[in-house]
Amino acid sequence: MPPKGVSTRLNPVRLQTIPHLRVRRPNQHEQNPCVTIMSSMLSCWASSGGSVEGCAALEQQLRQCMDGPKLKGNKKNTINYHLMRMYPKVVGPQKKEGRLG
Repeated sequence: MPPKGVSTRLNPVRLQTIPHLRVRRPNQHEQNPCVTIMSSMLSCWASSGGSVEGCAALEQQLRQCMDGPKLKGNKKNTINYHLMRMYPKVVGPQKKEGRLG
């Protein structure tokens, strides 16, 4: 129970106003799985001085990876679309300029 004479009305929390809601770069691209094999092959070439004999297994793995089927892309993230739709409900009613009343 609140003390006598104190209002029981809750004070609403006021958030800062922002011009729009948006998430930066919601669509993160996945790294190609062949990149790791390719980097290890390049480091093998660098360590062996450019000789192909020691890196034949890595070269074969890279060929198999590159010849394999491509991964299908993920669906585009729609969070910014839904934030745009929800924004007027978050902000609340606004006075229109040019109207009396």
